[in-house]
Amino acid sequence: MIKNFKWLALVSLTFVACTSSDDAVSDPNSTDGTPVTAGTADFSKYVALGDSFAAGFSDGALFAEAQKTAYPNILATQFALVGGGEFTTPWMSDNIGGFSSGGYQIPQFGPRLYFDNSTKKPAPVSGISGTDISAHLTGQFSNLGVPGAKSYHLLFDGYAAANPYFGRFASGPSATVLGDALAQSPTFFSLWIGGNDELGYATAGGDASVNPLTPTNIFDQSYNLLMSQLTAGGRKGVIANLPYVTTLPYFYVIKYDQLAQSDLVLDGVSQVGALNAQLYGPLHNALAFLGQGDRINLLSTTGNNPMIMVDETLPNLSTSLAAVLQAGGLSAQTAGYLGQVFGQARQTKPSDLICLGAATRIGQQPNADLDGVTSLSPLLTKLGVTFPLPDRYVLLPTEVDEIKAATDSYNAIIEAAATTYDVAIVNAKDIMTQLTTTGIVDGSYTMTATYIFGNAFSLDGIHPSPKGYALIANKFLQAINAKYGSNLKGVNLGDYRVLFPQDPASF
Repeated sequence: MIKNFKWLALVSLTFVACTSSDDAVSDPNSTDGTPVTAGTADFSKYVALGDSFAAGFSDGALFAEAQKTAYPNILATQFALVGGGEFTTPWMSDNIGGFSSGGYQIPQFGPRLYFDNSTKKPAPVSGISGTDISAHLTGQFSNLGVPGAKSYHLLFDGYAAANPYFGRFASGPSATVLGDALAQSPTFFSLWIGGNDELGYATAGGDASVNPLTPTNIFDQSYNLLMSQLTAGGRKGVIANLPYVTTLPYFYVIKYDQLAQSDLVLDGVSQVGALNAQLYGPLHNALAFLGQGDRINLLSTTGNNPMIMVDETLPNLSTSLAAVLQAGGLSAQTAGYLGQVFGQARQTKPSDLICLGAATRIGQQPNADLDGVTSLSPLLTKLGVTFPLPDRYVLLPTEVDEIKAATDSYNAIIEAAATTYDVAIVNAKDIMTQLTTTGIVDGSYTMTATYIFGNAFSLDGIHPSPKGYALIANKFLQAINAKYGSNLKGVNLGDYRVLFPQDPASF
């Protein structure tokens, strides 16, 4: 059995930097060339509520330079042209990203990624974040975007303790995001929330035990409570609906047939023959005897190969598979373990969506903390190759449908709220559809959802690049202009980069 494999080169790209040396500058001209006006809106005190998109999360982390290009911060520069006041942000300490504790980087909070031209893959920057997770900022903050926040979290009075991104700037231990927003007596608000209500489940591979979908009734109650208070007294604002998160680049970087021949080589020798003889062949034959031979086929000796994964929708053949393997000559212990491991296993198909989070785990030993599974055999130690990828790394077609249905339900609530509370609305779902199909032309740039080369998304495959955030800000401004009669022109996408440099000191 194969005991070691090199780490898969999952992302191999040739990159041409898309940056601009020019600073982003607000254009004083309006959409129609006349003096700019706020229309019927009052931007003198603007607050932004939302999740990581509002915060400016990018490249897998929150860091200062990315915060500058968060869409609310870009909106605030435009509002300043028509009477908008100071817009404050709870800045991170540096450009390494995430949090540290006691001088050590906390792995689940950064650091940010950069594109390593030597390996043609994303890699984490070196260094330790100067933002200590225990530090607390004082004062009021206009940008209340909280990475990880779901709809109901904005109302939760214990959220400061549960989420360090909010905890570091919350007004107190029992503060709520909504309460801290309203305490500033805002005249205008933006609310884009709900992405994490679906995204957490999607990036967990549809594993509800890791991160469940928010029930529609909870989303409905939370969203309408937020809107009723934010619009009290006739306050104006802008909201946005939700895209299908399963169209994000995050789900299209790793292919179902990711295993290249070069990934199945050890010490210069192909291991395909050994794998077929010792694992794939016996499993295929036993499953074929049970009428399920299409679950696992022999590996090809020439082209790319699919990976092995768990499909919890399949009938569990653990007991019968073990019996057939034992009848074929394996010991009861070995047959029983193989039946347990492969009873609901199959090879990946084109219809499966592989999470980008699996990139550093494919070919690695199963780890209970990282993967939720572990192997009892020293021979079955390579995820996706000799041990099935767990549910948390793969979205099945049925799970994609489930997420789309939830999104449709959330969007019906959001779109009804736009009418009920008489606010501007951005059709983010349509924007994402355009990015994944025809692309969006803004000035001299064509924006698509293609990983890295599409300009719109950062290296984490979920959050926008600075140029992507600028596109979002412009779409928000268009919706505001249409609703309130303002004529703000928006920003030039050419003033915003796609990727950040490796060296945090070179910004």
